[in-house]
Amino acid sequence: MKKYKTLLFDIDDTLLDFGAAEKLALQLLFEEHDYTLTPEMETHYKEINRGLWESFEEGKIEREEVLHTRFSNLFKAYGLEVDGVLLEKSYRNYLGQGNQLLEGALELISDLTQHYDLYIVTNGVSVTQRKRLRNSGLFPLFKDIFISDEIGYQKPLKEFFDHVFSSVPDFVAEETLIIGDSLNADIKGGQQAGLDTCWINPSKKHNHTGIRPTYEMERLEELYQILGK
Repeated sequence: MKKYKTLLFDIDDTLLDFGAAEKLALQLLFEEHDYTLTPEMETHYKEINRGLWESFEEGKIEREEVLHTRFSNLFKAYGLEVDGVLLEKSYRNYLGQGNQLLEGALELISDLTQHYDLYIVTNGVSVTQRKRLRNSGLFPLFKDIFISDEIGYQKPLKEFFDHVFSSVPDFVAEETLIIGDSLNADIKGGQQAGLDTCWINPSKKHNHTGIRPTYEMERLEELYQILGK
C-alpha cells in the first residue's frame, strides 16, 4: 500500500457542507430583499452558478464575472433587473456564516493532522473560505491554506498547483494525495500535476468523463482504508 506524507483537501462538499450553506444564504438573501425564493428559482440559480464556475475553472472567464453576474442573470430570466454586485455582497456575507461540517470531518482532520502534513486547496473566495474554516474549527488543523482568489490561478490550472508545490516544505509529488469532490478541479487538476487523487462521491454520481481518480470513496471515513490506517 502506497504511503503518503502530504494530504491536500478541497473544502466545499469535501469537508464543509456547501449545499447547506448555499441554501441558507439564498433564503436569507431573498428575505432581505423581499423576493420569494421558489424551488424553481433555486434550481435555476444553481445551474447558472455551476456553469459560471465551470467556465472559470476552464479559464474562459474571470472570477469577478462569476460573482457579479450570477444574480443579475438569474433575475433577468424572470424579467427583473437587479444590482448583481449588491446582491453578491449580501449573499457573500450570508455564505460566510455557513460552516456546517460534513459528518466526521472534524474528527477525521483532527486525527490526520497528527500523522500527515495537511493543506487546503480551494477555488473559493478568500474572505469567505477563511471565515468558514475558522468558524468550523478546521482552520488551525492545516499547515497552510491555498485559495485561488489569493494565488491568481485556479484549480485545475497547472499554475495553481505549481504555487502549492513551491510553498510546501520538502514537497514530494509521489507522496501527496489530493482529496476533493470535483472531477475537473480536483481530480483532473491533481492528475495533470502528477498527484494521486481521491474523489469523494457521496451521492454515487456516474462518472461519464474520461477522468479516472486513483481512489473513490462515498464517506470521509473511507480515507482511513486508503491511507492504510
